[in-house]
Amino acid sequence: MFRPGSSSGVSPVAEEAVLAEASFNRSVRSYWLLNGTIILTVTVFGIVLLPIWWLVGFALTERYLRRMRCVLTERSLKLSKGVLVRQEKTVPLDKITDLALIEGPVMRLLDLQALKVETAGTSTPGSFITMVGIVDARAFRDTVLDQRDRVSVSGSAPMRSLPSNGDLEGTGSPEVLSALQEIRDVLVRIEDRLPRAD
Repeated sequence: MFRPGSSSGVSPVAEEAVLAEASFNRSVRSYWLLNGTIILTVTVFGIVLLPIWWLVGFALTERYLRRMRCVLTERSLKLSKGVLVRQEKTVPLDKITDLALIEGPVMRLLDLQALKVETAGTSTPGSFITMVGIVDARAFRDTVLDQRDRVSVSGSAPMRSLPSNGDLEGTGSPEVLSALQEIRDVLVRIEDRLPRAD
């Protein structure tokens, strides 16, 4: 289960309160070991390496699990993982377009889910961020999306002053006036949908 407001074991977040921190299901280690076993078995010559993989993989997956973090702050989602190569990513909440839940057959067997973060402007499959094994991933996803919506609503830019009907009166014919009013209304609707630039 994810821990709302918990920050134990996480490096201090610069001036942002931690709203929630995901915890990870220990079954994710079995999932990683099983994936490694399948890959080695499929390659056929890797079958010889299976005993080594199980010895090394057992310690490696434990260390990897201890280094995984997924923290929700007021304005961003901070993710970190890795043993030899550490990855730390900060995703602004207003850039998140979706948080997809993934459950393959092996994952369902181990009661695991993967959370895939999709951001605006993401074009290549390798640029998605995926975290496997978050406990109660559905509730954590909903918490992140709720906070994203709060940030989007409170962070919307104040509307610039657009000309009123009285300001448009001296522009010419009624057709021109009508067209300008319609353009103004469309711009207001577009501006309401745009994220605020910080």
